[in-house]
Amino acid sequence: MTTTVEKVVLPPIPAKRYFTIGEVSELCGVKPHVLRYWEQEFTQLRPVKRRGNRRYYQHHEVLLIRRIRELLYEQGFTINGARNKLDARGAVIEDEASAKLDAQGQQEAAAASAAPAQAGGDVDVGQLRKDLIGIIELLRR
Repeated sequence: MTTTVEKVVLPPIPAKRYFTIGEVSELCGVKPHVLRYWEQEFTQLRPVKRRGNRRYYQHHEVLLIRRIRELLYEQGFTINGARNKLDARGAVIEDEASAKLDAQGQQEAAAASAAPAQAGGDVDVGQLRKDLIGIIELLRR
């Protein structure tokens, strides 16, 4: 006997900055206690905690929760398997972003040396690159 898991159609994510745990629960089809458990298991999932330890999730975290749900419930991964899959995906995304930044930095450096500086428009490409890498690191967490 084979079992097939139907893909659940989840509601669209509203254009908001923060979501409560109840809202995320409804948007992702997962009970709140499961979300709290996943926070312990997946280091990438770090909602902001405010007054009274209330959790507030951002849009990217809701997307991450949907991805975790898909891996666990629809694709049949274990917690460890899903964690490894997400870690591997994050490393691939970081490598791709770093390669793009290297190529872009080289192009910008070549353009900067070939063209005279615009008045008031000097850009420190090295600093820009460092800032972007910092942003990528923040997104990975």
